[in-house]
Amino acid sequence: MSVIESELQATKLQPIADISVIRIEPSRSWLAVNLPELWAYPELLYFLVWRDVKVRYKQTVIGIGWTILQPLTTMVIFTVIFGNFAKIPSDGLPYPVFAYTALLPWDLFANALNRCTVSLTGSANLITKVYFPRLIVPASAIISGIIDFAIAFVFLLGIMLWFHIVPTWGAIALPIFLLLALMTALAVGLWLSALNVRYRDVGHAIPFLIQIWMFLSPVAYPVSLVPEKWRLLYSLNPMVGVIEGFRWALLGKESPDFKLIAVSTAVVVALLLGGLVYFKRIERTFADVV
Repeated sequence: MSVIESELQATKLQPIADISVIRIEPSRSWLAVNLPELWAYPELLYFLVWRDVKVRYKQTVIGIGWTILQPLTTMVIFTVIFGNFAKIPSDGLPYPVFAYTALLPWDLFANALNRCTVSLTGSANLITKVYFPRLIVPASAIISGIIDFAIAFVFLLGIMLWFHIVPTWGAIALPIFLLLALMTALAVGLWLSALNVRYRDVGHAIPFLIQIWMFLSPVAYPVSLVPEKWRLLYSLNPMVGVIEGFRWALLGKESPDFKLIAVSTAVVVALLLGGLVYFKRIERTFADVV
């Protein structure tokens, strides 16, 4: 063997035996939600939330002021039409405060649901290029609405101060109802976002669905207007418990029917579990269809 051949043979790359291969396969479990995997991507979740906030108010004149202007305008219209003309009762509270307190959680839910539904199609470039838990995308769309809620909530406190209304001790339960509103948006959003990947009609139908849902919720009117025999059925709407809880916690109105809130909570849990199962079952097709 020549010197050159021996040197070439000595410099050959040796095969590496200890190469770890990670194979990503769909889980076979019934509820395939890998929570440790979700916690492994905090930076991605933060990036997606911050991206949603920046894109929402990019190149706008009013900017984040829209978070106050939208519910404020709706409150004025509701006060004129339902409070003054239709004389809808407001449980002994000033109608502007009565309406705005309901609009606060409603706008949080409605905007979160709308963003969640189109979140997967809006992140198509990301989904088709790299792997990460797809559940992070709709979750980030839900979380980003908390910033808008916080700003609108400060304005609500100003309205309450104007009408000499002081929050009661029930306000300590407010985070529970806030969480219930976010869970409702996520529960419904998981179903709709997954369906919207394959059927884009879902995204077009969302504004119509939200509009109908608002009038089926006690935003412009109190639950007391609903006949007693229909209230249990009425409480199958999860936002009934959320809105009634907000009014009780902030305005000091009489305690809501906690049986109705319990029914609303049970519906949210059932929708959320079903949404997680459906979402995880078809997420393997997102990259091919989106």
